[in-house]
Amino acid sequence: MPSAAFIGRQPVLNRNQQIIGYELLFRLDGQAVTADFDSDLQAGISVLANTLANMSAGWLIGNKLAFINVGERMLMSEFLELLHPQRVVLEINPSITCNEEVIQRAKRLRAQGFGIALDDFALGTTQAQLLGIANYVKVDILHADVNRLPQISQDLRKHAVIQLAEKVETREHFRLARDAGFDGFQGHYFARPETLSAKTIHPNLSNIIVILNLLRKNAEIPEIERAMKADVAMSYKLFRYINSVGFALCSEITSIRQALTLLGYQKLYRWLTLLLVSAGEEAGLPPALLKTTVTRGRFAELVGQSIRHRSNNDDLFITGMFSLLDVILDMPMSEVLDNMLLPEEVREALLERRGLFGTVLQLIEACEDPQMTQVQALSEQLGLSANEINQAHVNALAWVEELGI
Repeated sequence: MPSAAFIGRQPVLNRNQQIIGYELLFRLDGQAVTADFDSDLQAGISVLANTLANMSAGWLIGNKLAFINVGERMLMSEFLELLHPQRVVLEINPSITCNEEVIQRAKRLRAQGFGIALDDFALGTTQAQLLGIANYVKVDILHADVNRLPQISQDLRKHAVIQLAEKVETREHFRLARDAGFDGFQGHYFARPETLSAKTIHPNLSNIIVILNLLRKNAEIPEIERAMKADVAMSYKLFRYINSVGFALCSEITSIRQALTLLGYQKLYRWLTLLLVSAGEEAGLPPALLKTTVTRGRFAELVGQSIRHRSNNDDLFITGMFSLLDVILDMPMSEVLDNMLLPEEVREALLERRGLFGTVLQLIEACEDPQMTQVQALSEQLGLSANEINQAHVNALAWVEELGI
């Protein structure tokens, strides 16, 4: 019986590119290359149920939906009764034979509050019998005839379903699906947009990097204060942050020096990294990319706690956060790092995926890959169990939701 089930995820977005949910990806072990548990149903259910139970309600990721792919035996199993129907969308695999038993089961699950999605849907197949029950339809546009996308969308408009275009890999895929009329999207494009030609860092971004470098050098507060005062927007955001409810201060902070003293170098460094990443919003980058970036930082930090790394786990946080900085700043990673003072261990991880930090970063990237083929081997290198990785992953996602990013 397998002893581990690894969990990955891929965001599902609406037409405004806001995340409405995550497809949760499950792999029993390093040899499993698909999410189909039917080959070993009882073992798969046991491991998966235990994993989800250990995560409490946090795995639901706040108010987002959890999309879960199911085969026929999984669909008919009592395992589904363990899940939270109001937050779960069951993706019915196209390999399922849509007989009367399956149709009635889908009706009962929908009545219980589960969402029903038809995965890899194609008109004219037996799946069409479930169109009156389903509330989501997912169309693989990577393998679809793009010229027929508008007609496919129009045909689906005859039914009360939300149309999701999956395997959206490029900007062109997204444009075609959006223009065809699809309601939502899923695919690598939203977390891994192509890097464009290099450009000069905007002065405000440059100033953030200057202050990050000052903090790395343990510069004196007056020097950091001068750099902060040179950027009105940054000063405003600092005051808004320090005077937020989370700090529960007795009186409002109006001095930059007071704010710096109260925060301390460690918290200020972390806040600035978040500010640097969030600058991508002004560039019109997909919100999913920004969430992925911050999630990577927290995920890396929590993995570091699990392996009891002797160095400061803030370095792992920075490694995860900066792993997509080349995309956000629209320039090669080597040029990004030329402007920044970072520990050699972080630089090696970001440039070459080498060292302990590089292995942690590879693990995080593997958990974002729908195939998840490298997760088992990387977890063994780090000496981590599936439960430790899953707990860190889901806690990171929940943390980002709490930030409101």
